[in-house]
Amino acid sequence: MSLLRSISTVGAFTMGSRILGFVRDAAIAAIVGAGPVADAFFVAFKLPNLFRRLFAEGAFNAAFVPLYTAELKEGRDRARAFAEAALAVLAWSLVAFVAAAEIAMPWVMRAFAPGFLDRPETFDLAVLFARVTFPYLLFISLVSLAGGVLNAHHRFAAAAATPMLLNLCLIGAVLGFAPYFPTPGHALAWGVFAAGIVQCLFLFGALVRAGERLRLVRPAFGPKVKLLLKRALPVALGAGVYQINLAIDMIVASFLPAGSISYLFYADRINQLPLGVIGVAVGTVLLPVLSHQLRSGDGAGAHASQNRAIEFALLLTLPAAFALALIAEPVVATLFGRGAFGATEIRATAAALAVYATGLPAYVLAKALTPAFYAREDTATPVKISVVCMAANLVLNILLMGPFLHVGIAIATSLSAWLNVLLLARALIRRGDLVFDARLKGRVLRQAGAAVVMAVALVLLLPLLAGPLAGGEAPRALALALLVAAGGLAYALAAWGLGAAKPSELRAAFGRSKA
Repeated sequence: MSLLRSISTVGAFTMGSRILGFVRDAAIAAIVGAGPVADAFFVAFKLPNLFRRLFAEGAFNAAFVPLYTAELKEGRDRARAFAEAALAVLAWSLVAFVAAAEIAMPWVMRAFAPGFLDRPETFDLAVLFARVTFPYLLFISLVSLAGGVLNAHHRFAAAAATPMLLNLCLIGAVLGFAPYFPTPGHALAWGVFAAGIVQCLFLFGALVRAGERLRLVRPAFGPKVKLLLKRALPVALGAGVYQINLAIDMIVASFLPAGSISYLFYADRINQLPLGVIGVAVGTVLLPVLSHQLRSGDGAGAHASQNRAIEFALLLTLPAAFALALIAEPVVATLFGRGAFGATEIRATAAALAVYATGLPAYVLAKALTPAFYAREDTATPVKISVVCMAANLVLNILLMGPFLHVGIAIATSLSAWLNVLLLARALIRRGDLVFDARLKGRVLRQAGAAVVMAVALVLLLPLLAGPLAGGEAPRALALALLVAAGGLAYALAAWGLGAAKPSELRAAFGRSKA
């Protein structure tokens, strides 16, 4: 139950961040829309976020937490010294990397969005925006390391709350400062830059309050730091297959008609709600938990934690996938359908969202499976699997973008996500590191049955609410709220009736956490 309570703590803060994220995206959609300026900003914003999710949250953190946990068993002073050495190497390396990227940004953009070369105005905006946003990588990577230290001490709240600050900064930029810049995209780019500074100050303040003040020392490549880097480099691919696939999607989408990148961005933002709330929470909590259990020789406990994480993830992910696939258009219309975001943009974004939703359980399961490799200090297997999946994604993109345009890119992403999960699970099962217990097997079948019941309820309700869903903002929002409430109630009743979850377990999971 402590595992589930910690997951619920991270998930609750992440939910708050996602709600602010929807406010942010709705404001961007209304003011910027889905045209050249939006495409340029989303590419520029994706660039530092890609490297952050691969090398900071993905590779560096996945390699750092088990090593820090091992040092922590030898004493807090040793652990702090290791964290400071890692911080020094990370900080100074990123300063050099960001400086080089700023100089080379026109060539970087040629590789990242080659289709923009046929649209010089969009290309120039993307280069300018990326130069402003790219230093965000430095700040947020330091935030990720600080979050890793806090998570290793089972203090999950501060790191989980940090993304809210990014959303607040971007909301302020687009609503308050856009009139003072040449385009709203300029204001958003500077909002990203400011958010990095704010987030960094907030989380290092949380470290100080936790008694873990880290100094910026001279970088030194000691044995532990070398081991960290050795493990982090391959994890960059293994932990970030989803992000790399999204980057491939963006490169390919730059060759499609204007607005395609924006359609995929908005669809992915909605899909990120359950992925962020459930998947990120599960992965964040599970890695330090498994690391502690395996270091203590508690193999049975590690197996149990793995099974409960998968069970809890699917309990919430399966209904979310069914719902997003079935009511994608009402969701997109209600969240973004105003201002510069009209009927064409709604239909195009909803089509991508419905397809992304089919891969949602796979995205979340990957977050629950990869910590099993990293906690056992295996970074090679995930990277081999990720290379296969990236190749599959690229081939599918090329095959499907012609007949299906941006929707073909979403199809390729979902299929490659399922391939990734199947290969990860097979590798763990063959080594005996993933053993599905009887409870998990029974619960997953019941969860799937409950999700089907919910889907039937939504299909029956959609025609009854067709009028309000096609009306103005207020009737549309009310109708969508009724759909969501009815679907949630149908799933809850079916899950209870079929035995997919026990109320007592959920009350314990969402009870007060000490994390």
